Parts: sequence; structure tokens; C-alpha cells
Amino acid sequence: MKDILFFYMPGCPHCRKAEELIAELLAEHPQWKEITINRVDETANPAYADQFDYYYVPTFYVDGQKLHEGVPTKQAVEAVFRAAAQ
Repeated sequence: MKDILFFYMPGCPHCRKAEELIAELLAEHPQWKEITINRVDETANPAYADQFDYYYVPTFYVDGQKLHEGVPTKQAVEAVFRAAAQ
């Protein structure tokens, strides 16, 4: 399994939705609870965040590859978990 790198901003409604989708998917797929999600608060870690090529949050990376950026859907977040589970 690979780690998920998750960039977010506190107070962002789309990031909050992403967290809700993560919780929903983990309830549906308990085996994914073993996947490490490294959450990066873009406002608290701007120098680190600037090293990555994205503009919108939430953004998800797996194995150095950006898999989703912007308004989250369940399908998009599920694809991130599926990539990490391989």
C-alpha cells in the first residue's frame, strides 16, 4: 500500500466534503484504514505545499502523482484510495 498525500485548507468547504467522503469510504472499505493519509494544512506549511504542482484544494497525491485536485466527488476520492491500495 502507498501513502496518500492530502493538501487542504481549514475552513474550506470542499476540503470538509473530502474529509466526509474519506470517512464514508473507510466505513465501506475497512481494509483501506491501513492506508496512511498524510494531511498537509497548506496555510500552516506553505513552503512544503509550494513544492507541489497544484492550485486548488483539496488535492490528493499518491506515489508522487497528482490524482485529484479541486471539488471532490466520491468517485474521485475512491480512485485515490484504489491507487493507494495497489
